Amino acid sequence: MWRSVEWPYSAVPPAILIDPVFLSDLAITLHHRFEQQGVLSDLDEAIELHRVALELRPPGHDDRFTSLHNLSISLQNRFDQRSAPSDLDEIIDLHRAALELYPPSHSSRADSLSSLAITLRVRFQQQGVLSELDEAIELHRAALELRPPGHDDRSITLNNLGISLRTRFEQRSILSDLDAAIELHRAALELHPPGHSLRSMSFNNLANGLLGRFELQGDLADLDEAIEHHRAALNLPPSGCSDQSTSLNNLAISLQNRFEQRGDPSDLDEAIELHRAALELHPPDHSFRSSSLNNLANSLRTRFEQRGIPSDLDEAIELHLAALELHPDGHFDRSMSLNNLANSLHDRFEQRGAMCDLNQSIEFHRAALELRPPGHSNRCSSLNNLAISLLSRFDQCGVLSDLDEAIELHRAALGLYPAGHPRRAMSLINLASSLNDRFEQRYVLSDLDETIELYRAALDLCSPGHHYQFISLNNLATSLHERFKQRRIPSDLDEAIKLHRAALELHPLGHSARPASLNNLAVSLQDRGKQRGVPSDLDEAIELHRAALELRPPGHPDQPTSLDNLGDSLQARFKQRNVLPDLDEAIELHRTALELRPPGHSSRSSTLNNLAVSLQGRFQQLGLLPDLDEAFSLHLQLPRVSHAVSRKDLSAAQSWATSAEQLHHESALMAYQTTLRFLDQHVATLSPTSRHFDAVKGATSSLAMDAFSCGIRNGSFSTAVELVEQGRAVFWTQLARFRAPLDELFVSGDTGMALAAEFKQLSFRLRHAFDESTEDKSSQIRQLTTQWDDVVSRIRKLPNFSRFLLSPLFSDLQKAAEEGPVIIINASQYSCDALIILSAQDPVHVPLDLTQTDVSELSFEFQSLTEQFGSSDHQHKLASILRKLWNDIVDPVVQALRMSKVHPGSRIWWCPTAEFTLLPLHAAGPYEKKKDNLSHIYVSSYTPTLATLIRARRQIPQDASPQYFVAIGQGNPDRGKALECVAPELAIVAQHITPVASFTSLLDSHATVHGAFDALSRNQWLHLACHGMPNRKEPFESSFAMRDGPLTIKEIIRSHWQNPEFAFLSACHTTVGDESSPDEAIHLAAAIQFSGFRSVIGSMWSVDDEIARQVVSAFYANLVDGSGRLDCTRAAVALHKAVKSLRKKIPLEQQIVFVHIGV
Repeated sequence: MWRSVEWPYSAVPPAILIDPVFLSDLAITLHHRFEQQGVLSDLDEAIELHRVALELRPPGHDDRFTSLHNLSISLQNRFDQRSAPSDLDEIIDLHRAALELYPPSHSSRADSLSSLAITLRVRFQQQGVLSELDEAIELHRAALELRPPGHDDRSITLNNLGISLRTRFEQRSILSDLDAAIELHRAALELHPPGHSLRSMSFNNLANGLLGRFELQGDLADLDEAIEHHRAALNLPPSGCSDQSTSLNNLAISLQNRFEQRGDPSDLDEAIELHRAALELHPPDHSFRSSSLNNLANSLRTRFEQRGIPSDLDEAIELHLAALELHPDGHFDRSMSLNNLANSLHDRFEQRGAMCDLNQSIEFHRAALELRPPGHSNRCSSLNNLAISLLSRFDQCGVLSDLDEAIELHRAALGLYPAGHPRRAMSLINLASSLNDRFEQRYVLSDLDETIELYRAALDLCSPGHHYQFISLNNLATSLHERFKQRRIPSDLDEAIKLHRAALELHPLGHSARPASLNNLAVSLQDRGKQRGVPSDLDEAIELHRAALELRPPGHPDQPTSLDNLGDSLQARFKQRNVLPDLDEAIELHRTALELRPPGHSSRSSTLNNLAVSLQGRFQQLGLLPDLDEAFSLHLQLPRVSHAVSRKDLSAAQSWATSAEQLHHESALMAYQTTLRFLDQHVATLSPTSRHFDAVKGATSSLAMDAFSCGIRNGSFSTAVELVEQGRAVFWTQLARFRAPLDELFVSGDTGMALAAEFKQLSFRLRHAFDESTEDKSSQIRQLTTQWDDVVSRIRKLPNFSRFLLSPLFSDLQKAAEEGPVIIINASQYSCDALIILSAQDPVHVPLDLTQTDVSELSFEFQSLTEQFGSSDHQHKLASILRKLWNDIVDPVVQALRMSKVHPGSRIWWCPTAEFTLLPLHAAGPYEKKKDNLSHIYVSSYTPTLATLIRARRQIPQDASPQYFVAIGQGNPDRGKALECVAPELAIVAQHITPVASFTSLLDSHATVHGAFDALSRNQWLHLACHGMPNRKEPFESSFAMRDGPLTIKEIIRSHWQNPEFAFLSACHTTVGDESSPDEAIHLAAAIQFSGFRSVIGSMWSVDDEIARQVVSAFYANLVDGSGRLDCTRAAVALHKAVKSLRKKIPLEQQIVFVHIGV
């Protein structure tokens, strides 16, 4: 149990060396000298002497207990100095050995029980093992039974048992432990009458127990009694410095608690002065100095939170730093000091915004967590605090890994709060809130579902009147309302309304949160009224909005919100019932709200739009031209928005465009220009995630096409091209126009890197501010906008970044036609048009004699037919559709091309919009003998946008550079049927490519997701033969099937490949994207192209395995020429010739399934 030692006293006679009495006396003498002079080497030597004496007194020796006792005392002194866990472990072992020497009836057994219990409680405080605290309590109970009333040491035992029970209460929150502790401390106090040396300690212990019960039950009588006992202890004549400082400290803590309940500033000020006095009693070398530093720092931090005096917080941080220096590595209070310092740094970050404070806070919380391993009593606190700091950094910088880590930390904390724990509700709410933040970033509905379930669980734990009851009700209702918006499940909205009603009941008249509760319930009822047409819901919503408005008088920051909301509800009721006074009142409410939202206010555009729409509604009822004129004068204020653009601004501009079209107003083209400029500015602040793509596409589904049509109808062909280019393929545009320049900025030097980082951070903070947009956020948004505009201005001053974030001009876009004309084919609800872009002359307009409905019906007919390809012969029906395409769309374009001197055999590029993207324009023709189809006249390619084609032409490789080609074939994927011709197809590719390029093949077991990415990082040419797996509902999940799983679009777009040239996607459906937004071109071929490949061949529907092999063979035979090098600009012609050579050998639908995209 105890180690042997080597003896240093060579000059001492051997007989004395083995005399335990001499050794013990010498050790005691050294111990006394240590107590006098504080030389630790004396204590170390005393311990070694006591160890030898103990070895010389084996079990059964009469004086063995004396040696056990002496060694434990010396070790206890050293532990008090150094806090070494090994010393404490040995002390406990010694006390256990001593206890075994005393039978139940022995007079010293109670002392031994108490000594072991006290050290076990100390080790519990260091290591957090609850079983040791339980044992300590049982040992103290046993000691108390051996010290009946009248025993001299009964009061000490009452006190020790009370302290241990109170400590267990702090861990398990079992009220009976605390009640028992209080009664034990009362009994001990009765045994310490005035004049007793331990009366001060008893006052303090009883007061601390009462304080703990107050914190649990909130009975202010307990708190007041605790303060009186602490004052009584402080007023007693001090029996020592430690008694005085303990009393000062305890009274200060109680006063601080009362301040938090009653808000009397004098209580807090007195607490701080008491902590200062306690600190003065603890000079730098005092063992209690660190706790005094910590207590004073915590009180100053509380006063800072109340009064916002920066010097209080700065002093608190300095005090915490000083305390941390007194708790070096290995000290059991180090984790507490790290935690407190981290919390104060986080507070200072929130006040002053210095990221260095936040980053330091995170690092200190991480260090504290490492010192609180699983099983530690304060691990939950560290998990929670680190999560909160990471969430703050996420709010600032938008790094999703911070949010993900915070969620996992909150999960871990929740796992440590079992059912029945008083903090479980708080932990459930924390995790739910973090998941909701992630839902708002990534739009993953499973996060929202889990958020709802966690809020439900928290609500179940909240009894009536519980602190978290309203938070749980309100947050659960808000989350259900959000899910209703996503899934339109009526029961979610019904439940949200029920919960908002319950929350409102918790806020009676006079409660500060009542207006918000009224508003929340009203908004939910208004949505239900609009959805189901229930008049009573709308009537109730209006009354609730009126009640909220009454509680928000002039000058209240939320009055404009209530004015607008009541106006919206009245406007909705007017639409239902056509009662004109409702509309008149709505107009006046919106006017008042607009006056309260001056130019520069972040919500002004919404109010402008609300008032304009109301005036237009009255114009349509009464025909009063002043109403119409005022409405459009309001719309015309929108281009002057001076802050960064939000979704609300974008919606307001789009509403203007819709109104101008409906009422044939001359401002229509300006409305579209404003809307698309807003779209550009808004998208520039978004992160390139599918969530933000989904959020934007819903608001802009037909915007670009309608804007193009407006430009055409106004004769502004160049403007039409600029507008359609701005508003189409929003996701890819963001990647190309915003992400790519940012990447270039990051690598342009230190200045560029700093500006890029600043731009990304400000963009995230703006987006976050808009997501939480309230009246009091408006000034923050203005400030952030100024900073954002400034950083954009500085970026544009750098070389090669003068048009950073600016949309391209027509003069730039016209360069897309340098190698051949580009034909924009557009379908809008207002007109269908073709516009031919030529390199050296004005665009040529070709009106198309069909409607958007005609295009939709033709597209639906064709898509239905493609699903039947391969099952039976559909040649006649397919030819009929291709003939209609020719007659209604392609032939008029071909006639205009001929008139523009575009010679037969030339290359042309189709740039279709909307549902035209689903039609095989390249295959149109009369399909009659002696008549030419399009493929006999021109070589067709496609491009999703003009800018895409321009970028592809700029990426010209150096002629001398080596060419690397990889062929990836997966005939046996993890899902889907086997493809038998994959291996032969790759062999054919190898046969043609090996003579002219460095060739690598990945087949079957080697064709994994990781293998594909690795190969693509080292090769510029790609042939991919596998299953294409389109996902029309979730297009970012569309994928290529590899051996170990799907290679998805979302993974492809995160990649940064070096100078990719060409990709042949020999897979099904690689140009099939989002069925609800075909114009966005979110499909596999587009993902490959926007990842940098200049030239791509993809498929529009299912490809026959054997026919694909034949097309591939013919294609590469035509691609490879006698130059000895591959040239991706030959791909379109090579495909054209390959199909021509197979025309009589394969079915029509397989002749036209492959299309070329790019240069």
